[in-house]
This record gives sequence, structure tokens and C-alpha cells, in this order.
Amino acid sequence: MPNIAIDGQDLHYLDRGTGFPVLFGGSYLWDAAMWAPQVEGLSTRYRCIVPELWGHGKSGAIPEVPYSLSKLAGDMRGLVDALGLEQFAIVGLSAGGMWGIEMALDCPARVKALVLMDTAAGEEPAATKALYFGMLDLMERVGAMPPPLAEQVVPIYFAPETLTGNRALVDGFRRSLLEIGKDRASSFTTGSAAPPSAVSRPHWGSPRACPSPSSTAPAPHPAPCATRVDPT
Repeated sequence: MPNIAIDGQDLHYLDRGTGFPVLFGGSYLWDAAMWAPQVEGLSTRYRCIVPELWGHGKSGAIPEVPYSLSKLAGDMRGLVDALGLEQFAIVGLSAGGMWGIEMALDCPARVKALVLMDTAAGEEPAATKALYFGMLDLMERVGAMPPPLAEQVVPIYFAPETLTGNRALVDGFRRSLLEIGKDRASSFTTGSAAPPSAVSRPHWGSPRACPSPSSTAPAPHPAPCATRVDPT
């Protein structure tokens, strides 16, 4: 998996296929494997680029503490700049949608299509922030993903029919959670040089309005399993 250096840390990314570039942004706790079905289906027609969030997969820890949503979007812009991409589409889920919105606002002429799934613009709501950060705190304290916590996390990521109908996908994700070790657990939210007392959660800044329909390209035509993305 190729990588680029940003602020002294390696950001790894998957780069597969040829054609119009599609940048995939995923959620916390899952690496590039999250998008494997979509990449398999789309890479025959598009160039699929899947960056792994800091602290996830092979990417290094968060480069600086504190960290912000605008900085994350800037890091992803650094990736597309390094790849020489003048225009591209973004498919963002959860945190990936949040930095995708930020990129679309910052460089609207370059983002030709924006697909948002299970995400929001601006700050994480207080209730969900408390829930998710509580999970991360527990992981840091024990240095791993406790099996009971993994069983609470797994249903958050899948539809009921996927939980029962695609056991290989679900079990693979569960295994990846249980393989999270002490170093990886802390690197989700702590810079590599920061002491344990300096743990910093990514701060998603002030709420921002979503781009108006007139300021962005039309959304891609919806299709099952995200099998079609039209950048025009």
C-alpha cells in the first residue's frame, strides 16, 4: 500500500483502477478494507483511492495535538495534491463525510461529486460524542478493544440484513476490532510524541452549513451497493 508523508507521519492509501478519481472517506475503527466491495465494483471504471485515517490500518498516529476537522481535510487535500488530481469525486461515510464536506467547501471547483452517508456537517452531537469518546477512552485504558465492547460496536456498522446475511464481512470487521493493540488504540487520538496526559480528541469545530445545491455538482445517480458514480 503506497503512502505519503504529512507532518512526519505516513498516511497510507489504497489506489486501484483507472478513470475518473473517486476518493473514499471512511469512519473510525475501520481501515481501507471497509470499502472493499465498492472498490471491487467501481475500480473497473474509476480510479478508487482509499486513505486510511490516522491511527488506522498502516497509517501513523495523528500528526499533531490538538487536531481539527479542517486539518484532516487539509491532510486529505495534501494527498490529492501529491497524486496530481485536479478534479475528483468524494464518497464519505461518517467522519469521511465530515471532512468531505470541508473539502467541498474549500475547493468546490475540484470536487465534482459529493456522496454523503450517515454523516453530519459541523460538530458531532453531544450525545454521540460522549458515546464514541467513551468507547475510545475505555480502549486506551485497557490497551485493546474488549470483546464485550466489540459486540456493542459491530451492530453500529451494519444493517440488520448484513449482520445475518454477510457473516464473512461482519466477522472480518469483528476480528479487526479485537486485533487492536495498545499502540494502535492510543494512536487513534494521540499524536505520536504526545504523553498519555496530552490525549486529544479530534475537534470538529463550529457547525457549518452544507453547500447549496447550486454550488456543487449534482449528486451521482443512486444505485444499489454504490455501483455507479457519475462525476459529470
